[in-house]
Amino acid sequence: MKTFEDLIEEVQKPGLCHRCGGCVTFCSAVNYGALELDDNGKPRYKDASRCIECGICHAICPENDELTDETRQNVDWKPPLGRILELTIARSADPQVLQHATDGGVVTGLILKLFDDRLIDGAIVTRPLGRFRREPHLALSRDEIISAAGFFFDTSHGMKNYSDKYLTYATIEAFGAVIKKGVKRLAFVGTPCQIETVRRMQALSLIPSETIKYCFGLFCSGNFVFGEKQQKQLSRIGGFEWADVKKINIKEDLIIHLNDGRNIRIILDELEFMKRFACYFCRDYAAELADISCGGVGAENGWTTVIARTSTGKSILTESKKAVLEECSYENTISASKKALGAITKLSARKKNAALSNRKALAAHAQTEK
Repeated sequence: MKTFEDLIEEVQKPGLCHRCGGCVTFCSAVNYGALELDDNGKPRYKDASRCIECGICHAICPENDELTDETRQNVDWKPPLGRILELTIARSADPQVLQHATDGGVVTGLILKLFDDRLIDGAIVTRPLGRFRREPHLALSRDEIISAAGFFFDTSHGMKNYSDKYLTYATIEAFGAVIKKGVKRLAFVGTPCQIETVRRMQALSLIPSETIKYCFGLFCSGNFVFGEKQQKQLSRIGGFEWADVKKINIKEDLIIHLNDGRNIRIILDELEFMKRFACYFCRDYAAELADISCGGVGAENGWTTVIARTSTGKSILTESKKAVLEECSYENTISASKKALGAITKLSARKKNAALSNRKALAAHAQTEK
């Protein structure tokens, strides 16, 4: 039985830890408390004497293959992009949601529909602490769900307060609040590595994963660290001042939206200096294990590409299109969807190929070090 010690050797030391927080969440969930997250979201021992060496932390880590077959089978995963029951371009029909949204506000719109229909009691999300900084949150009201929408950045508090941990482990960590409040039906919003961790927890029937009724995945090119040094370099590359920035979005490129209405696009290849190391080895771009995957790639500004992957996701999307979503209107929906699928296919293949190449290089380096 492999334990957290093996995770340290196999995942942390090579730099493969995504800091999704699953190992710590489970340990805390069963109240043993052997593990904790450090200030940068990295798992570590809190009290090694409490570890019972059950091996669950190792099994649910998305960086090993112990439960890959089980998780894929549970969502009927199909190569090469995961199961796709429907792909469309849409946006929320609610002006309040659109005001907060980075793209079309579809995820927020879908969660609000589930909440209003009393199919969920709330959602595990991240909420802003200011711009460019977020925290895990169990949203139990409409206002809390809406306030978590969008991409936030922090200029008023300084980018040194922003950490890559806010983009990965934050929502997983909110499981603690689920246990304390005894909530039974939730939606979960997360990145591909987070979704995989939840699916692994569900495959093992671990508390409190049974409370997650709906998984909404976000397209992910990687987590980018907006530290103080990265801030200065990025502003030099783009030729802008952070005081002039209205919002940021990541699609095929990084898009800097300025207060004067101009947009600055920076290709992702120029952001390598900002990417967290573990992201070079991640193979999932389009949240292939989610019920519904969403992102701005392939859609015009203000719209969201939406993929229904499971029968649960398909049902949610069908009902929501009748009530709270507006489908693509800037061109024929079928044509727009084909373009979006092409863009997603390209980025997914690029991420998988890069991850494979990087893993081979890492393995070769490890052999030379021995």
